[in-house]
Amino acid sequence: MMQEEYHWSWITRSGLNASSADHNIRFPYWSFTKSVIAVCALKLSENGSLNLDAFLQGQKYTLRQLLQHTAGVADYGQLSDYHHDVAANLPPWSRDKMLDAVLANDPLFLPGEGWSYSNVGYMLARERIEEVAGKSFAELVAEFITTPLGLKSVEVATTQLQFSTLHWPAAASYHPGWVYHGCLIGTAHDAASILDALFNKKIFRNNHATGSTLQQMLEHYPLGGALAGRPWTKCGYALGLMSGEVGGGQRAIGHSGGGPFCVNAVYHFPDCADPVTVSCFAKGTDQGSAELFATRLALQLNGKKAQ
Repeated sequence: MMQEEYHWSWITRSGLNASSADHNIRFPYWSFTKSVIAVCALKLSENGSLNLDAFLQGQKYTLRQLLQHTAGVADYGQLSDYHHDVAANLPPWSRDKMLDAVLANDPLFLPGEGWSYSNVGYMLARERIEEVAGKSFAELVAEFITTPLGLKSVEVATTQLQFSTLHWPAAASYHPGWVYHGCLIGTAHDAASILDALFNKKIFRNNHATGSTLQQMLEHYPLGGALAGRPWTKCGYALGLMSGEVGGGQRAIGHSGGGPFCVNAVYHFPDCADPVTVSCFAKGTDQGSAELFATRLALQLNGKKAQ
């Protein structure tokens, strides 16, 4: 079912931009936060503080594999008790209780020998970059992204009070602690601005040489073809970025996300005549609807029809 309420923002490479959303309205970024975690990891790699290919202590997987969901780490999304307690508005489990429940079974596969989406993997990735940097994720986001780009609305949500300030009333009853890798909140414009800055060489220093930081981030694991109810015709996953093709063979790179009351899609469309970055936030639980809306808007701006 299509969502009834959309809020969007777009920015083109040439600097054109528009937004349907009030610049004071904020939304949960959900799994778009993964893109920001990956950016922080790559910034630390770029300055020599972090080796993406070193094994984590006591583990057989690397940070790069965690960021690409190829480490074999399971997820709490498959735990029925997790969904029950979220729906019941109970306090989040402790980090250790959640991890014990997830790791009760064997790894899904040997590192590098498969792919499986894992929020837990991104929690472990976040913890690793915080350990290496000696700073919190919130401090790294400010240092690497929001302060240089002048983005005022974006912050890491840790309390229900913060969620009570978001657009949809249902947010007030949700505790962001249930998102164990962390959940950024901010405006639609600032979500688009983060991804626009990534692709327009405003975040990484090493943008031009072979093997640049951005090129590393874009190296993707191919996952297959079309998905029912979604715009994808080819799917893959890079480092913190969903990467594939949508409507008529147009590339789309970014991230979707969702929670109990809203969804989002934040994507860059590099094949448009004037490459555009679109963010869309929608009421409901259908991520495909937000993706379809973002794709249609991008193709409309490019003078093409979605297929």
